[in-house]
Amino acid sequence: MGPPLHTKEVTPDDGTTTNGATPTIDSTRVHTDRLHSFYLCRMKTAKLSDILGIINKISPVNLAESWDNPGLQLGDPTVEVSRIMVALDATPAVIESALQSDCQLLVTHHPLIFKPQKSISTATTLGRSIHAAIRGGLGIVCMHTNYDIAEGGLNDVLSERLGLTDCVPLQVSTCQELAKLVVFVPGEHLEGMRTALFPHAESMGAYRDCSFSTPGEGTYTPQEGAAPFIGTVGVREKVREYRLEVLLDRAKLQQALKSLHAVHPYEEPAYDIYPLHNRGRESGLGRIGFLPDATTLADYANRVAARLDSPGTRFVGAPAATVKKVAVCSGSGVSVMRSAARAGADVLVTGDVKYHEARDAEDLGIALIDAGHFHTEIIMAAAVQSRLLHTLRESGFDGCWVIACSIEADPFRYLPG
Repeated sequence: MGPPLHTKEVTPDDGTTTNGATPTIDSTRVHTDRLHSFYLCRMKTAKLSDILGIINKISPVNLAESWDNPGLQLGDPTVEVSRIMVALDATPAVIESALQSDCQLLVTHHPLIFKPQKSISTATTLGRSIHAAIRGGLGIVCMHTNYDIAEGGLNDVLSERLGLTDCVPLQVSTCQELAKLVVFVPGEHLEGMRTALFPHAESMGAYRDCSFSTPGEGTYTPQEGAAPFIGTVGVREKVREYRLEVLLDRAKLQQALKSLHAVHPYEEPAYDIYPLHNRGRESGLGRIGFLPDATTLADYANRVAARLDSPGTRFVGAPAATVKKVAVCSGSGVSVMRSAARAGADVLVTGDVKYHEARDAEDLGIALIDAGHFHTEIIMAAAVQSRLLHTLRESGFDGCWVIACSIEADPFRYLPG
């Protein structure tokens, strides 16, 4: 891949050479050849381990439920990856499609390997799938409940698709842990330090690049063996310095410290780390938000079916009931029903609702819309494809392509009403 080469054929007959002389080379060719070479040099080759790092930023593994099995299911982390397929399930047909599409990696929502296996035999569907993937050199990674819970993950995608605004997590399971990093730096290096730390710093609402600085005076006496940036061994030094403070996610602290050491002029930078009790971003299953305008339950059930491209939905509740505040939980999400009722939701949109769960909803006074497991989750394929491709490009992996699987279908069939 790269920019096209624009060349000009130069022959001895066009008057640009003399007998026995080397034909001249059109300057356009020289220029575009260099651009082409430069473009190729810029392109980084992605390894499976690079993709895993990107996926973990999109859906951190630590967010997953304790019973889940997200992450790398099959594959060699050192193998190069140039083509990725995203799908809901790693069925035999999807694995075959990925191999036929020359993919080295399949990213799915549901884990291929969910429970510990005592054997891997081709006598089982799972065993055949594993054997086929390994034979074809296809790695398999899944992003399951960690993607359900993650900010910008499946439940946010579902909420947006269903027209909700002002969404927050429905059933909070974790809260971001924050820390304040304070570093002392000479004044002429203050802006450079800000620039180095801002990529790791937390935003405050709609504001990014947040910091605080104040001037002061630092003192130190370099000892034998020191190589001071400012001062002389054995002589106490006074330096005008700035105290710079930034807010960090504790999970990013080590990365921030690495950047701090890389740009600080001192061989022994002075810095402090303060754990904070401030509550950071909350994460959890489901989302709850609002429709721009109130509607009826029957109308919203029809709207859900249309927006999820589903042949139909089931609902629990009075058809004329007013719907304004909506909770969603993709897949089998009826477990959050009581949380939705406590939060004042008029309706919970989910899938896989059972009979007695519908009766429980009636008792709780909350409506349910069962849009199906498949239709509330298949939307992840296009969403992950787009986000993964964008993140790969941002990371410089221009030669890695991502496609969404196009062969998946709901295993359930619907009779016309």
